[in-house]
Amino acid sequence: MTRFLNSTGALLVALVAGTALVAPALAQEKVLRIGMTAADIPRTSGQPDQGFEGNRFTGIPIYDSLTQWDLSKEDAPSVLIPGLATEWAVDPDDNTKWIFRLREGVVFHDGSSFDADAVVWNVQKVLDQEAPHFDAAQVGVTASRMPTLRSARAIDAFTVELTTSEPDAFLPINLTNLFMASPAHWQAKFDAVPASVTDPKQRAEQAWAAFAADPSGSGPFRVTAFVPRERLELAPNADYWDETRKARIDRVVLIPLPEPNARTAALLSGQVDWIEAPSPDAIPQIEARGFKVYANAQPHVWPWQLSFAEGSPWLDIRVRHAANLCINREELRELLGGYMAIPVGTVAPGHPWWGDPSFEIRYDPDAARALMEEAGFSASNPVQVRVQTSASGSGQMQPIPMNEYVQQSLRDCFFDVELDVIEWNTLFTNWRRGATDPTANGAHAINVSFAAMDPFFAMVRFTSTNTFPPVSNNWGYFGNDEFDALIAEARTSFEAEARDAALARLHARIVEEAPFVWIAHDVGPRAMSPRVTNVVQPRSWFIDIAPMDIE
Repeated sequence: MTRFLNSTGALLVALVAGTALVAPALAQEKVLRIGMTAADIPRTSGQPDQGFEGNRFTGIPIYDSLTQWDLSKEDAPSVLIPGLATEWAVDPDDNTKWIFRLREGVVFHDGSSFDADAVVWNVQKVLDQEAPHFDAAQVGVTASRMPTLRSARAIDAFTVELTTSEPDAFLPINLTNLFMASPAHWQAKFDAVPASVTDPKQRAEQAWAAFAADPSGSGPFRVTAFVPRERLELAPNADYWDETRKARIDRVVLIPLPEPNARTAALLSGQVDWIEAPSPDAIPQIEARGFKVYANAQPHVWPWQLSFAEGSPWLDIRVRHAANLCINREELRELLGGYMAIPVGTVAPGHPWWGDPSFEIRYDPDAARALMEEAGFSASNPVQVRVQTSASGSGQMQPIPMNEYVQQSLRDCFFDVELDVIEWNTLFTNWRRGATDPTANGAHAINVSFAAMDPFFAMVRFTSTNTFPPVSNNWGYFGNDEFDALIAEARTSFEAEARDAALARLHARIVEEAPFVWIAHDVGPRAMSPRVTNVVQPRSWFIDIAPMDIE
């Protein structure tokens, strides 16, 4: 089959080839074809790559987690709800231990049962290097999202104890990212590895490769076909435990389409039914052709994350503040057809974590130029800034035109910006390696969008000295004793009101110190055929395919 190319013609050939084998069944089946922004199918082995687009399309549909997000409402923020765990609580005598009571009667796609041993096994797959099923390939996208989790222990068949390295009130939220794969199914793949392969690590790697091609979770969909870089096909899990999320669509086809114009062409020509991040200038045509564009405010930030490594121009707070004052975000929103929200921080005023920072993010180029002149820069002596970004990808919105707009805007405030454009999944990997790693290519900032629905993802991983690379995503090495103390206060506050107050103090200091240039908040635009019904666009980066239907 033709490998996907970034041209519309090659795209349509690939799509036709990818669906030709099943075309006779289309009249009888309800088939939903989705054009993703990713350049490849996200990892299917249980811990997806490709950013949170992977969680959205191969995590949440195929797998379940102990805790999960409520994606059933469009008019209220998504909140944490029970998943494979029905209840949980921290041990009052030892705040590094959590007790989770598990849901009974859940089965994996291969027919094996979910229980406490399965939870222990799934924790070990990413944390225990001595476990026979440890998979280093899944560690980077998992451990960095729950850095304090250390171990799991089965108390009885449906009760498990999780231990953290320190008291951590954020753990239940972090666990939305730990997807439960079937231990029995993996063991069958391991046992099928040829006896000639004797090295245990090589046997485990081959078992995981076989598992990825034929995965088994407990989610509302199961995998029926997988062609890397071209398509993934899902069918309903008839035995799914949650009646409200039993799939109504007969088949879902996921297709990587990283180029926005190619995605738009695929939608308008009827090759797909749903595209992520449509090209803004095509939205009027999309709507005129009867397609529906869904969007909603969501906790998702599109920033430049700044380097605090030696020699970085961002070490001067005047330069950081100037960059935040030199972008006309209203004009950028117009460029995007209205499909963005204007940030004044990581969260908005009125949010429990707002905190009323003393620095106001706004458009004030005169103030920006004054700060730059104080810092020793001018039109004849601009500051040199290199920014690493991607051409597409999960949550990246429209990265090239957006970064080119910012590049042009900052020129008026004595910034000379060079863009280093690389492939999305490579950028995402570099994000964990840090600004001093050779893969940064000398960049002083990195443009990786991020979800901000919980304290760790929104703030902690970017401001703690304990999350410097490769532990988590503090790419720029920002942090000090003050921020560590603010984080510790929030992390050890197990009562919601006290925790929110501590997080508000943290957020205020983050905005004041400006380790980011806050450029946009995403509203998650996606265009769909009017045939797709029961669509809920939640106030979340994620969306649930299971309740959707096709007329």
